[in-house]
Amino acid sequence: MDWLQVVVLAVVQGFTEFLPVSSSAHLILVPALTSWKDQGLAFDVALHMGSLLAVVVYFRREIGAMLQSSLAALRGKAVDRDARLALGVVLATLPVCVIGLALHDVVERHMRSTLIIAAAMIGFGLLLGYADRVRHGTRDEYQLRSRDIALIGLAQALALIPGTSRSGITITAALLLGMGRESAARFSFLLSIPVIVLAGGMEILSLSRQPALIDWPTLLSGTALAGISAYLCIHFFLAFITRLGMQPFVLYRLVLGVWLLWLFYG
Repeated sequence: MDWLQVVVLAVVQGFTEFLPVSSSAHLILVPALTSWKDQGLAFDVALHMGSLLAVVVYFRREIGAMLQSSLAALRGKAVDRDARLALGVVLATLPVCVIGLALHDVVERHMRSTLIIAAAMIGFGLLLGYADRVRHGTRDEYQLRSRDIALIGLAQALALIPGTSRSGITITAALLLGMGRESAARFSFLLSIPVIVLAGGMEILSLSRQPALIDWPTLLSGTALAGISAYLCIHFFLAFITRLGMQPFVLYRLVLGVWLLWLFYG
């Protein structure tokens, strides 16, 4: 890989991982729209590790409180709101783990087409627009009920379809359940931590079975750039949506989806 490809892919991954526009779709589309060769599994792992570091650093206080409260609850102390939130994050991750393991090969072989990406961009974009304009409320992540957590977790499994966007579909589900915009986004970002850890673990396991020389400067550069981009994305996204909502991202999804249909099938 040349350095332009490293920079473009890292920045694209970092910014789109947490925006409701589908990072997986963009990483599929970049090679499809350029003459670049596939970046390889090792580089994908490096980019995801950068995104993981960004969200952990950004939410370090919340994560620390959740871990402390969870450990206290295990020792027999009262379960407080941080421990309940930690449990909610774990439970909401289970559906995507089970369904992801069951359908991993199907998704990789049959669902990475530009037609599916375009359709998911448009369909789930319209659903996000409806949820943001009509259904969002004022509840925060500490007020989620068991039913809410289960539904958001099931919605997250839909992100296995390229073009759906993990953050987009979880934010959509949270808005439909009456959460506020910022709270919905914050819960979605917390949900990304176990998902990225598990997905990265699977990729590393697969990579360990394919011995090859490791280009450490390229991987470390990609991790750093993706991490910085992702951190900035989280910070500005949370500030942005409180004022303007999700409609700019809905418009982007619709335009991109229609453009892909015209470009590849028109």
